[in-house]
Amino acid sequence: MCRWLGIVFLLPSLLISATVPIPPSCRALLIAQPESWDSTKATLHLYRRTSPTNPWIRYANSHSVHLGRNGLAWGRGLHTQQAGPQKKEGDGKSPAGLFHLGNILYGYDKKSDLPGWRYRQVTDRDLWIEDPSSSLYNRHLILSAHEPFPPLEQYHLMRQADPAHSLKLFIRHNAPPEVKAGSGSAIFFHLCRSPDSVTTGCTSMEEGSFRQLLRSFTPADQPVYVLLPADEYVRFRESWKLP
Repeated sequence: MCRWLGIVFLLPSLLISATVPIPPSCRALLIAQPESWDSTKATLHLYRRTSPTNPWIRYANSHSVHLGRNGLAWGRGLHTQQAGPQKKEGDGKSPAGLFHLGNILYGYDKKSDLPGWRYRQVTDRDLWIEDPSSSLYNRHLILSAHEPFPPLEQYHLMRQADPAHSLKLFIRHNAPPEVKAGSGSAIFFHLCRSPDSVTTGCTSMEEGSFRQLLRSFTPADQPVYVLLPADEYVRFRESWKLP
């Protein structure tokens, strides 16, 4: 029988106001500001703070990241719904906004050398459901050894003959329990294929940079990913208490 990988997605301590979407419990911000809605690349910076009343301090290291082949559109995350282009399934756009990150790393290796992270070695039985008509939309599904693959559901096979999928972290866009059919699924941080590669909506980077980043924070920091075109970042910086 298929099963879910047990993940605690939301806690009462993470409840937030509509005007300031960054939870007080957040200690790590990953911020990328592409030049425009059409951008396919950006530079990502990590900020940390020790308490809600202390300032955000930027780490010295930065990371080049690749975005959706068709740029960006507003996603569904911690922020309130905004006017403008909206992320849709299959549009090739990265979701813009503020998003929690998952607390599990998915990879091909038997074990992970990244401290502080839960880890799952994915197999060819690990699926991520991408069919908007499915009740399992944008969820991780693990099939038992002899269970047939869903014949009528579109899915992302988490283990492929593709090094880009060998290490990934879920970006909680349109995530349970607030999933909206057709608004986009299977958005991850993962590895890039080349210096000029783009994605179908994820954020990718070189393996060395990704591992360095993952050693700089853990799920205990309640990390938030901020992906906003530069003009939108300036527009919301004060009201959303961004650094």
